[in-house]
Amino acid sequence: MAKQSFQIAIDGPVAAGKGTISRLVAQRLNLLYVDTGAMYRVAALLAKQHQIDWEDSDKVAELVDRAEIKMRNPNSQEKDGRLTTVLVDGKDESWQIRTEEMGKGASIVSQFAKVRQVLVKKQQQIAQEQDVVMEGRDITYRVLPQADLKIFLTGSDVVRAKRRHLQLQIRGQDLEFEDVYQDLLQRDQRDMKRANDPLKITADSWVIDSSDLSINQVVELIVVRAKIIRKNQHAKKSQKN
Repeated sequence: MAKQSFQIAIDGPVAAGKGTISRLVAQRLNLLYVDTGAMYRVAALLAKQHQIDWEDSDKVAELVDRAEIKMRNPNSQEKDGRLTTVLVDGKDESWQIRTEEMGKGASIVSQFAKVRQVLVKKQQQIAQEQDVVMEGRDITYRVLPQADLKIFLTGSDVVRAKRRHLQLQIRGQDLEFEDVYQDLLQRDQRDMKRANDPLKITADSWVIDSSDLSINQVVELIVVRAKIIRKNQHAKKSQKN
């Protein structure tokens, strides 16, 4: 099936700012923001709720395949700091999936090919039906290989750990910085060295290091380039017609 939607694909390590930046870009361009990492957190949550070990890839994949996972931009009643609303079988699990425990679980279940296959299919279906800003670890080459704009958003490990530590403090999770930092390094290693769809920079991705840039600066960079791409696409269509 030919691609009809406009797609921005953003990959990068944990705490690079992908979520906040992707959400703001989506708002500016009137696109749907899709956090694929949230879908792996859903997989971890479902496994815990059904008392299934995260390492049991067959049962986790089966659970996820049966589940109805919907994502949408928050409505007026959901202005509680969330970047996206995640519904699992009709239940709002937007905050239940955001704990450190579910983050670790997501990092584990995302290593398994069967789980990834199920979720990639669900993600591609979302992007086929509407214009999206989709972020995660394998979006630029596995989920949306034909994306109109591909970005690898990164930052130094210390800067990312500080951001992550602050996020957790805001959510009321009192963790030591060193623990957060070490966990971040371990997640980076798992993401980059896993056998299935590891985190990597593709040759056609635009690399943005957000270490010394503000959120608004990064958003502006992406929005400007996306508008240029869209303008050029419209111009080519007009010429054909």
